Amino acid sequence: MTLDEKYMREALAEAMAAAEEDEVPIGAVLVCHGPGTREDGEVIARGHNMTECLHDPTAHAEMLAITAATSSLGGKYLTDCTLYVTVEPCPMCAGAIAWCQVGRVVYGASDPKRGYTRFSPSLMHPKTEVVSGILADECSSIVTEFFKAKR
Repeated sequence: MTLDEKYMREALAEAMAAAEEDEVPIGAVLVCHGPGTREDGEVIARGHNMTECLHDPTAHAEMLAITAATSSLGGKYLTDCTLYVTVEPCPMCAGAIAWCQVGRVVYGASDPKRGYTRFSPSLMHPKTEVVSGILADECSSIVTEFFKAKR
């Protein structure tokens, strides 16, 4: 198992927690690779969608993880971090990712309807490395099954 798969599995656990709360099952973890962390990085923040329970359309998994991470680190930049998220970030989240200058973004499933690449692939910070398709089938199926159950 690669490190990307390891941390994507942690993001999937967050997505499952969202599903248990009847939230759209998207999960995220932020891993820091800065000084003082383990060689493979350290999870400094976790989040899953909470838009329903918080009555807040901005309470996406990525936004909550970013807020927790910047609070934990005491700064607004996440250049030494990787954000793992189960579904491609939306434009709002991509903008936030750019503002905090996340060093690397790894997502599982693409979102052809609302993902940032549909609208503006250049939303991410120019130095941010983006990797897609990690555990894509698992990341996609949890969302698909959630919406099937809703219909």
